[in-house]
Amino acid sequence: MEAVIEKECSALGGLFQTVIGDMKSSCPIWEDFITKAGKLQSQLRATAVAVTVFLDAFQKVADLATNSRAQPPHLFYIWALCCCSVFILNV
Repeated sequence: MEAVIEKECSALGGLFQTVIGDMKSSCPIWEDFITKAGKLQSQLRATAVAVTVFLDAFQKVADLATNSRAQPPHLFYIWALCCCSVFILNV
């Protein structure tokens, strides 16, 4: 019985040492992952702000078209969409 417990403890000790060794060697990978995740979060926030600003500006154009009496509003919408498409494709 003592030999079985000794063998199991030895196996658990070896497993523990293997896990600790793997954790030590994977630390730089996790640090790189965390750094890249932070950069991604920053870029996603900047993209969200840019999209919000763009949509606000586009809403102003839509409001201008709605309040315009010189031409039918739907023509102004088509013109605005074409301009935005050209701008987006050139960026």
